[in-house]
Amino acid sequence: MGNRETLLNLLKSNQNHWISGEVLRQHLGISRNAVSKHIRALRATGYEIQSAPRKGYLLHGVQDRIIPEEIRDGLATSVFGQQEILCFTETDSTSLQARILADNGAREGTLILAESQTRGRGRKGRTWFTPKGQGIFLSMILRPAISPMDASRLTLLTAVALAESLIDSTGLGIRIKWPNDILCKGRKLAGILTELSTEMDAVNHVIIGLGINVNTPKEAFPTELKEKATSILSESGIPHSRCEITKRFLERFERHYTSLVSDGFPDLLDRWRSLSDTIGQRVCVEMIGKSLTGTIRDMDPNGFLILEEENGVRHSILSGDLIPLTGKES
Repeated sequence: MGNRETLLNLLKSNQNHWISGEVLRQHLGISRNAVSKHIRALRATGYEIQSAPRKGYLLHGVQDRIIPEEIRDGLATSVFGQQEILCFTETDSTSLQARILADNGAREGTLILAESQTRGRGRKGRTWFTPKGQGIFLSMILRPAISPMDASRLTLLTAVALAESLIDSTGLGIRIKWPNDILCKGRKLAGILTELSTEMDAVNHVIIGLGINVNTPKEAFPTELKEKATSILSESGIPHSRCEITKRFLERFERHYTSLVSDGFPDLLDRWRSLSDTIGQRVCVEMIGKSLTGTIRDMDPNGFLILEEENGVRHSILSGDLIPLTGKES
C-alpha cells in the first residue's frame, strides 16, 4: 500500500474528526509538504477534505465519482481491481482504451472506467447512452486459458455475475436477456460487450465492456429510449454508489471466472437459466442473411441457444438479435 492509500485510510478511520498534519507525517514517515501534496491529489479525485491551521485535516466524504481508491477499499478479489485501474473524466471509449493497453501487454484484471464516453458503443457498433457521472462505463482485460470456441461463454458468465451483483446491491428484479442485456421490468438496465483477440488457436486477450445505467433520472433518457431503457435510480427511487456496485460486480465476476476456468461451464449454465428472461419466449432471431422464428427451449452446454420452430425443427444459435413476439408460452 502506497503513502496516498495509507493517508486515505488514516483520514477514513478518523472521518468527521480532525487529524493533525504532524500525526499524518509521523505515521507515514514523510515531510509535511509531501502530506499536503497527497491531500491535494485526493481532493482532485473527489474527496472532500477540509484543512485548518492547528487542527490539521478533516475528511467529510467523497462525491459519487469513480475513484481507484474507492474501488479497492474493501474489495474482496485477488486479481480484478487489484491491477492497474485507469479512471477517465471523459474518453472516447473504455473498450478502445482497453484494447490499446491489452495490445501492449497489460495484465489480466486491468480496469478502465470513465465518467463519460464520446464514442460509447454496444453490439454491432450501436451507440450507448453515456450521461456524465450517472452510469458505470467499465472495460476490463482478461487473458483466459480457454480456446476461442469457448470464449462466448465469457459473455454469459459476465451476464450472470452482473445480474447477481445488481440483485445483491439493489434488491431489484433483474433478468438476463440473451445474449448481452440486463433487464428490469422488461427495460434495459445494462449491456455487455465482449471483444476477442486470438492468435492461431489460442486466446490472446478478451475485453469485457459494461454499460450500467445507475443514477440516471427517468426524464434524462432520450425520447427514443424512454420506453426501452431504465436505471437503478428510476426503478428503486434512490441513488446508489457506483463504486460499491462496481466492487460487488468484480467480486462476483472473479468467483465465476475462477470456477469456469478450473471447473467448467455446467454450474454457470444452470445459474444463467434461473436468471433468464429468454427461455420459453416466442421470438424472431435476426442473424446475418437470415432470420428464424420459434420458441427458445434451452441453452446447450456450449452456450448456444436452442430455438424450436413450429414444425419441431431445432436450431443452435450463437449470436443474433432476439426480438420477442407474443411473450412466454404457458
